[in-house]
Amino acid sequence: MTNAARKPDLGRFGSFGYAVTPDQAKDIEALGYGAVWVGGSPPAELEWAEPILEKTTTLKVASGIVNIWTAAPGPVAESFHRIERAYPGRFLLGIGAGHPEANQLYRKPIDALNDYLDKLDEYGVPKSRRVVASIGPQMLKLSARRSVGAHPYSTTPEHTAQARELIGPEAILAPEHKVVPISDTDEARAVGRETLDLYLNLKNALNNWKRMGFTDEDLAKPGSDRLVDAVVAHGTADAIAARVKQHLDAGADHVPLQVLTSPDKLVPALAELAGPLGLR
Repeated sequence: MTNAARKPDLGRFGSFGYAVTPDQAKDIEALGYGAVWVGGSPPAELEWAEPILEKTTTLKVASGIVNIWTAAPGPVAESFHRIERAYPGRFLLGIGAGHPEANQLYRKPIDALNDYLDKLDEYGVPKSRRVVASIGPQMLKLSARRSVGAHPYSTTPEHTAQARELIGPEAILAPEHKVVPISDTDEARAVGRETLDLYLNLKNALNNWKRMGFTDEDLAKPGSDRLVDAVVAHGTADAIAARVKQHLDAGADHVPLQVLTSPDKLVPALAELAGPLGLR
């Protein structure tokens, strides 16, 4: 059976965030989004997933991502199987190596991920139900070889096209893209810069952006307009939709949108985008 036959059906667009309530997830599902991605480095128990799955019917739930340095593979596998028994086919295990600045045990990430994936194999977590956070060429190839595909973060449609070439047609490609539903350009860029500020301190993020063609000048704090506009879609709902659809045109299967807004405005923002995205 090929990866194409085993690709999870996530829909064209999803929501990415660091906290989503079950009620919000239900509303997001009703709007036509196919998945909710929960970011950060959740503990191995993954107890946040079941309340969301219980409240929804078809929505997929993905971790974006479980950090291999802070969540041991054994307990993570136990959690996966617990969730799978209760909600078969609806949970996607996203894993990744995070950033060396946040993990004292950090070593060569590709080696560490291979070791972690070996353990997930041993514990019976199928390749078709896990996805790897990956941006660089070697990590992208690893994601296609050892999981159902890749979940890049803070990239561009140009990177998506390159990633598709590297991982081939059968692996899933689900690049996150940040969204600011504000029409005033200066105001929207300010919101984007507030979120990007953390990543401008992280070696992996800087190296990844340089690989995408951004210069030291672009990456000097607070980040150039060119950088912000490339990785943060902003403006009207139509403008945002046009930008994130470029990922699909470039070969993405699914695009999780990280709306940079307060929690109470998340669902209204996604509702405004649903029409231009073609979800309803």
